[in-house]
Amino acid sequence: MPYPPPPRTPSGPRRRSLLASAGAAALLAGCSAGPDTGGDGPSAVARARARAARDSRELLERYDAVLAARPGLAERLRPLRAQVAAHAAAFGDGTAATGAVAGTATASPSLAPVPGTDKEALAALAAAERVLADRRGRELLDVPGELARLLASVAAAGAAHAYLLTEGAR
Repeated sequence: MPYPPPPRTPSGPRRRSLLASAGAAALLAGCSAGPDTGGDGPSAVARARARAARDSRELLERYDAVLAARPGLAERLRPLRAQVAAHAAAFGDGTAATGAVAGTATASPSLAPVPGTDKEALAALAAAERVLADRRGRELLDVPGELARLLASVAAAGAAHAYLLTEGAR
């Protein structure tokens, strides 16, 4: 019995290979945009960075208000406050790192008053950290490369701060 002839193989790449190659090329082209260039151009990145710096400054003011009202929490809050100041500086706000000395600041008029007990003050700070971490987690999806990584890192730190302010005390 004779063997059947081999199936005819077309020359050149197959349709599946072309489609896979085109998809991969499009994906790579999308990932290879220059640093900090968003869909709306550099101004969108600058706005996002400025918003993040402002948010960190406001959180820093909250820490300062709690430290001024509750000096007994200073030992526990100073390391977290220092990290928040570093976050503000990382977003391009050079004034936050040299802001008021912990325990001597006064609250800005836009801040809510510091709650009456230490536990309530810590819970309020934890809530502020948590809200900001969640917002930054959502915002990082809309910014490119380096700023997205920075937002992710600072959001993770904020979530850790929230934990330390609440669960860490138990």
